[in-house]
Amino acid sequence: MLVLGIETSCDETGVALVETATAGAAGTADAAGEAAASGLPRLLAHALHSQAAMHEAYGGVVPELASRDHVRRIVPLLREVLAQAGRTLAQVDLVAYTQGPGLAGALLVGAGVAEALGVALQRPTLPVHHLEGHLLSPFLAEPPPRFPFLALLVSGGHTQLMRVDGVGRYALLGETIDDAAGEAFDKSAKLLGLGYPGGPALARLAEAGRDDAVPLPRPLLHSGDLDFSFAGLKTAVMTRLRGFGPAPSEAQRADLAASAQAAIVDVLLAKTLRALKEGGLSRLVVAGGVGANRRLRQQLDAAAQRRGFAVHYPPLDLCTDNGAMIAMAAAMRVQAGLAQPQRSGSFEVRPRWPLDRV
Repeated sequence: MLVLGIETSCDETGVALVETATAGAAGTADAAGEAAASGLPRLLAHALHSQAAMHEAYGGVVPELASRDHVRRIVPLLREVLAQAGRTLAQVDLVAYTQGPGLAGALLVGAGVAEALGVALQRPTLPVHHLEGHLLSPFLAEPPPRFPFLALLVSGGHTQLMRVDGVGRYALLGETIDDAAGEAFDKSAKLLGLGYPGGPALARLAEAGRDDAVPLPRPLLHSGDLDFSFAGLKTAVMTRLRGFGPAPSEAQRADLAASAQAAIVDVLLAKTLRALKEGGLSRLVVAGGVGANRRLRQQLDAAAQRRGFAVHYPPLDLCTDNGAMIAMAAAMRVQAGLAQPQRSGSFEVRPRWPLDRV
């Protein structure tokens, strides 16, 4: 089965092709572990366009501009992927696309193109949850994880801990009650006068600073639960920055960046280790754009060595939003018998859509 995946939830346009060994096996969620353990779909090709340069002038994503750029990019990316894979549209068996969550206008572009392709090709379509795509993206790496595992989803809009017992079997353990970790990176970067996207820019500046130079809070670190809160950290960064005076030195800015990054990573690490212990789990999956952060990976890898658990990440080029994770999630749902692709031509998008309700 050849699956075409389309992702347009925010400011990246992604298209990919994955191939499965079979057309899907009947079953229930209990079949999900077997589907993941053998016969995993394989990525044939993917192409991605980031709108970061376009949105940088505005300091963040402008939804209308994002939607219009998806319209411009999606067909050329589709042609590029087909050429990379040496396949034609006529060979596609299933068209998958992101239904939500995300920006409504951006989602409509991908959904509309996917459903139009389904009608034109007389092929079924399958809407996919954006976060499920992130959750299953480490299956695109080697070695792939095995169920059950703990998932840390960290991105610009989401910070969640999920117990995953199989494809479609997700239990929410904790989430942010305000800003996500990615928002804390971006907002702190903006305060420091860094460009967009802020997370990578702050991480680069932090390399020149000391992570213990500026005292910053670790919100909810000792709350006794698995929830997160990062809004107060942004306020603390702003207060410390003002304390440097009207013209902080480059060293002060680097120290503040390093200290902010350390505070975010410390909280993510502590909550993740707590969840692993409480759930009796020995495997961790980290997904989402913040999962590419070098300090977070170093801290988690070191903890994994000390405590004897395995940690899995998607490939670095697939940490951000991409079509490969959407195609992969669709293929794995079909393999596990959890999805029935349909030919309808009609569609809806779901800008707000909790993952545990998939």
